[in-house]
Amino acid sequence: MTEPSYTVLSNYIDLLLDAICVVDKDGCFEFISPGAERIFGYTPQEMLGHSMLEFIHPDDQPLTLATAEQINLGAVKLDFENRYIRKDGSVVHLLWSARWSEDKQQRVAVARDISSLKHAQRCQAALYAIAEAAFAAEDIDQLYLQIHQIIAGLMPMYSFIIARHDSQNGLSFGYSSTGAASLTKQSLTSELCHQVIASGQSKLFYGQHARNLTAVAADLNALAVPLKTHSGIIGVLLVQNTVQAPAYSNADLDMLEFVATQVAVSIERQQMLARLKHHALYDQLTSLPNRELFQDRIHAALARAEREQASLALLYVDLDKFKLINDSFGHNVGDELLQQTAQRLLKSIRQTDTAARFGGDEFVVLLEQVSSAASAMQLAQHIRQALGQPYLINDQQLSIHPSIGVALYPEHGSTQKKLILYADAAMYQAKKAGGNKVVLSDGILLLNRATN
Repeated sequence: MTEPSYTVLSNYIDLLLDAICVVDKDGCFEFISPGAERIFGYTPQEMLGHSMLEFIHPDDQPLTLATAEQINLGAVKLDFENRYIRKDGSVVHLLWSARWSEDKQQRVAVARDISSLKHAQRCQAALYAIAEAAFAAEDIDQLYLQIHQIIAGLMPMYSFIIARHDSQNGLSFGYSSTGAASLTKQSLTSELCHQVIASGQSKLFYGQHARNLTAVAADLNALAVPLKTHSGIIGVLLVQNTVQAPAYSNADLDMLEFVATQVAVSIERQQMLARLKHHALYDQLTSLPNRELFQDRIHAALARAEREQASLALLYVDLDKFKLINDSFGHNVGDELLQQTAQRLLKSIRQTDTAARFGGDEFVVLLEQVSSAASAMQLAQHIRQALGQPYLINDQQLSIHPSIGVALYPEHGSTQKKLILYADAAMYQAKKAGGNKVVLSDGILLLNRATN
């Protein structure tokens, strides 16, 4: 029997970057060109006689078998793609051209390594996805989650961490895919991040590099890349895999570096938006919601109450004789008093309730799911007592008491405007009665307001 023509031809094309493969009808290799070792990592002798399924990525086996069946029936494929597992455990992306040889009962195929092209495409797609996430994410936590999902599509990983760093707060972990870690793991993770921040350089930790770490650790398989912006290093991307998995390569490190710049810009943008949103919706002195945000909250609360046939209460809080303290001790003391008042309000209400500053020494509190007028009055009395406790400011003890007006939905109105007006009028009645009181609205609106 004469030597097959493709075997003779292979003596002259062993320098081809492509691989020529011949398999029988069942998919077992009968011939592989010598140059194929550059693609598969195996020598032709190591692959001959073996089924192609032993080398194909498990996720791509069903589609490959279906395509092979089409080729066996006479179809010619010029652009079929799948992935093989190389001898070193890495994944190679292949573009195949294949046809069936009826007379020899064999499939003849040419494979081209397109891993570099796929790498570039995935990196570019990741950049677009991260940029899109930066615009679409509602907050920084959602952005972190989306960044994790995007990078997880680029490389295998067991855990993913976004560490944040600034001169004031030092190192903190903004996101961890594995949740709370042991103290040993936290120490190791901190050391990895500190090394990257101190050097400003990306690092691949494996083998001897991992054993040189001072933290107690077993073998490590990790990548750490600094998050750099025009303002400096704002954190670290840390990707880890198990030691049983193939070691991360410099190509993996390059990929993570490639997307890290976009990640850093996206995080910084989200933080800037969060600051702008906070300035727009929160009082700058007390950090309580301002009028605009409170109006959104009460609008939503009223809609829920109407839908669920529930009740709610609105409290209008005004500090008695605040102007006297402000004039006597100065605006700095007055500001500190307002800040402490805000904190006491927050501690006195439930997480489902809202406390807001309306300006000056006026606050409003929205109490949802109030069962009765008596319950609302009890909560208001609790707030009055909390605000009436002495304040320690600049080593000086000060006392101030609130006047609180209470209005109920639906008894005193079904709109936020009416509820505020009735609560405000009730608060004025409390002041007229000497202050430091809680008054439930009697349904009468008063036009005059007392001054502090």
